[in-house]
Amino acid sequence: MNSFFIDTHAHVYSEQFSEDLKESIIRAKEKGVEKIFLPNIDLDSIDGLLKLCSDYPETFYPMMGLHPCSVQDNYKEVLEKIKNNTSWNEMIAVGEIGIDLYWDKSTLNIQVEAFKEQIQWAKELGLPIVIHARDSFEEIFSVIDEMNDEKLTGVFHCFTGGSKEAEKILSFGGFKMGIGGVVTFKNTHLRETLKEIDLSNIILETDSPYLAPSPYRGKRNEPSYIHEISLVLCDVYGLSQEEIAQKTTENALHLFQLD
Repeated sequence: MNSFFIDTHAHVYSEQFSEDLKESIIRAKEKGVEKIFLPNIDLDSIDGLLKLCSDYPETFYPMMGLHPCSVQDNYKEVLEKIKNNTSWNEMIAVGEIGIDLYWDKSTLNIQVEAFKEQIQWAKELGLPIVIHARDSFEEIFSVIDEMNDEKLTGVFHCFTGGSKEAEKILSFGGFKMGIGGVVTFKNTHLRETLKEIDLSNIILETDSPYLAPSPYRGKRNEPSYIHEISLVLCDVYGLSQEEIAQKTTENALHLFQLD
């Protein structure tokens, strides 16, 4: 296979990879995954993320942002530290940012404010955003409606919405959908939704170590499992694995300005 895959969203700096990091990278390469994009979570995750990118510069690519589940009352101070201590010319995106109402609805207002501020960074820096949307499509759509312009691009990471949500995302003009392990689950409607979405709007991700695809569901996820996700897309789009790799990689390289 001449084409290669990109895992556009993986937390490989997580301590869950502390014992077999090198082996997991080898397994990924054996399955054709050549590049892995790393979204940040909070202040504590930055050092590990940057070290991975420094140790394996051909494999790992850094993003920087504050995850919505990490937005607390001191978020302004945290955002200031992140913004002022980041070498932004090395970053490929602002992320992982967004709104999460699954765990805590009480922080919605400050999540929205943190989200808006980081969107503004992305527009000023000319970088795409990587959006975490959990139980929060309407709230996120409202923010994007307010802030969207030709400078704003990005991906709705771990997309699990239906046709209505996909149509809204595509109406923004500069956004793609990240498809991960959920598409392999038996009880998902996502495969049917994808049949209505052109492959040019899709990039692949694992969200490692979370959301492992079937047949690994419930275990630690890792970038090599892009293989399982791509097989489902082969079925949905009626294409070979090489064609899926080629197109989704082209999409990712273009979105993250690496082409």
